[in-house]
Amino acid sequence: MPSPEGNDPVHTMLTERLRKRELTRAKEALADLTADEVVVMLRLLPPTEHVLCFRLLDKDRAMEVFDLLGEDEQVRLLQAMTDSEAATTLAELDVDDQARLIGEAPAGVARRLLASMASTDRARVGVLLAYPEGSAGRMANPSYLAVRPYSLVNETLGLIRRSRLGPEDVTTVFVTTADRRYVGLVSVAELVQADPYAEVGPLARLAEVSVSTTEDAADAARLLQRRDLGALPVLDSEKRLVGALTFDDAMDALDDDTSEVMYRKAGMGDPAHAKELLRSERLTSGNILYPVRVRIAFLMVTLAGGLAVGGLIEQFEDVLAAVVAVAIFVPLIMDMGGNVGTQSTTIFARGLALGHIDPSRFGRQLFREVRVGLVMAVIIACVGGAAAYFWQGAPNDIPLLGVAVGLSLFTSVTLATFLGFALPWLMLKLGLDHAPGADPFITTIKDFTGLAVYFGLAGVLLGVG
Repeated sequence: MPSPEGNDPVHTMLTERLRKRELTRAKEALADLTADEVVVMLRLLPPTEHVLCFRLLDKDRAMEVFDLLGEDEQVRLLQAMTDSEAATTLAELDVDDQARLIGEAPAGVARRLLASMASTDRARVGVLLAYPEGSAGRMANPSYLAVRPYSLVNETLGLIRRSRLGPEDVTTVFVTTADRRYVGLVSVAELVQADPYAEVGPLARLAEVSVSTTEDAADAARLLQRRDLGALPVLDSEKRLVGALTFDDAMDALDDDTSEVMYRKAGMGDPAHAKELLRSERLTSGNILYPVRVRIAFLMVTLAGGLAVGGLIEQFEDVLAAVVAVAIFVPLIMDMGGNVGTQSTTIFARGLALGHIDPSRFGRQLFREVRVGLVMAVIIACVGGAAAYFWQGAPNDIPLLGVAVGLSLFTSVTLATFLGFALPWLMLKLGLDHAPGADPFITTIKDFTGLAVYFGLAGVLLGVG
């Protein structure tokens, strides 16, 4: 598969052939690649070569590649096409996908794409675009299979066989009255197993399971997922069937909900989301000076903290000299807090991205994380303290060493879980990049605090220092 760095020999060869307009040889090179590899290749090519490369694909391969592209990539590709090319590509898509792309395109591009479409498709897309953005009506596919209650099973199966819809769109047949009022649904599997001469009406079920055109698309997608249906009926205000929400539509809706919508619910908004995307892109690609500059600034905090911890250890030199066993557990206390803090920051970052953490109600979520930390701290403190007692405490006649180790672990773990949530949230509120910045602060604070508690307890409980 082509290298993501863009230095793959196939990529280099294809770029050179496209630049020299050796199109026959470039087409031969593309024919040897899978659709996924072509997608990677398109992303590596200069923007001026995207459409040229896409034109070299045969029709079926081109649509397979187009489906694998991201929504923004699809819009950019359509924008770069001629009107006839854009019309041909759009004609191969379902109407709901056409509406989705045109709805996401800039106004000028959307007008050009609509003008290039056949009048029938343009009218159907116009109906979908009339529904609110993010609604089930906008997401619904108006191409579906529906029959009357008195239709026979074998007639319905014949309709399925003659249908031009793809296999993913004919998992469910809707049952409607003559004026399109929804009665229920029946799966294709149920039709295959039923009496061929039975009427479909009595087989229809789930008449109460539907969504309105104005309902949130993500909520509709979750209903489809929860009921494990092949398709979900979308009804207008008069309970007439206007479209079907299929599995692929549901996945698109949920994906949108966990990105843009959930970023807004988390109080970040689209501009902040874009800022996070830009930060991530600059940290993972492009000029290496940016990640070095950003990361080294936070690592200087760790360096300063390490020197401060060294000064702390120096202050308790008498304790270490008097009871050598105390030094054995220093790495344990430092490492345990660091690992717990890393767990908490990772959970915070993922929960924020997926919308499971809402900064507007952060206090409740912080309290939950601290409770989790307290339970873990008790378990770890008991295990670690017992190990210290039986390993070094009792044999060396210093049984209270186990108490010092246990209490220090308890303090370090509890503090690390608190900081693992609180610090990224605070940095987010201050507009700082919490990805490279939270862990250095957590490491420094918990190391200093944990060791201060440990040495202090060791000095008091063991009577030294």
